[in-house]
Amino acid sequence: MKPRSYWLTRFLILRLLGLVYCMAFLCLVNQALPLIGEEGLLPAGAFLGRVEAHYGSGLQGFLQLPSIFWLHLSDGFLLVMGWAGLALSIALLFGFANAISLAVLWAVYLSFLNWLTIVPALACFDDSLLRRVLPRRLVLRAERAASEARPSRPQLVAAWCLVAMVVVLSYEPVLNLLSERQVMNTSFNRLHLVNTYGAFGSVGRERNEIVFEGTSDAEITGRTQWREYEFKCKPGDPKRRPPLVSPYHHRLDWQIWFAAMSSFQEHPWTLHFVWKLLQNDRGTLGLLAGNPFPDEPPRFIRAQLYRYEFAPLGDPDGAWWKRTWIGEWLPPLSAEHPGFRRAMALNGWLSGER
Repeated sequence: MKPRSYWLTRFLILRLLGLVYCMAFLCLVNQALPLIGEEGLLPAGAFLGRVEAHYGSGLQGFLQLPSIFWLHLSDGFLLVMGWAGLALSIALLFGFANAISLAVLWAVYLSFLNWLTIVPALACFDDSLLRRVLPRRLVLRAERAASEARPSRPQLVAAWCLVAMVVVLSYEPVLNLLSERQVMNTSFNRLHLVNTYGAFGSVGRERNEIVFEGTSDAEITGRTQWREYEFKCKPGDPKRRPPLVSPYHHRLDWQIWFAAMSSFQEHPWTLHFVWKLLQNDRGTLGLLAGNPFPDEPPRFIRAQLYRYEFAPLGDPDGAWWKRTWIGEWLPPLSAEHPGFRRAMALNGWLSGER
């Protein structure tokens, strides 16, 4: 019986891995500074500072939350790492892969997020299946590589060490799998190796969404005219067609969807987001689809909660969504509101005033 071959499998996994990394680092380059930069919504430096204070030292913080950004963190370094990761990802996508470049990609990627879930599943398929669906030229290339390959002892030892490590690290995830109280999307070690992952069990027919609105009026009255902020991805204007964005990830839109499931008290960063809108912050507005106040910042910002569901096919108004007002998610706030300013100061966000 002819032994199974996995050369095509390896070829496919490495290039799809490059694609995943490429999208991740592209998101980082475009979104990192307004999200986690020095003047971002949730500055990474402040987060690492809290981690260090909690564990007593930077070394202990690194051991609990490994990241290259313990060595240095600035807006420039964030962008350098993002562009470097993007360049290595493109090289991997086009077949220029080696152990060193893959290790660097993993280390930089780990410093931001680590949710690779679909691509490794391709290891379940061997070449006997993939040669039926992949281009003939690629199949011949894999067969030539297989005939020329000469396994080495160090390679074999490294492979068995990896197998042993995965077996040991799988102990807690397997216990979690068998538990009556399973935990989804959880890492059981500091390097985020051998995690648990769980997709949504069902896709609902409706969803709650926060709609942020602003006004230039000096006072809030019954006649106040509010203008909505449109996002690049999440539902807003009922007549706007839902975009197809995958595998690119709009992280702000995604986080606001989670915020809609609870209150602003549980998501205090949304207050910082409102503060940025009141300042017409260029970086934050770059994460949105447009700015309804291009000439001067709004005087007040509020947030309304709506329930969205798909409109019937052929809706006479040309709507893609039907939305129902649920209530006020965040009351109108101005940059002069005393309580708002206290909350901002308490979190170290009272900056960028104009």
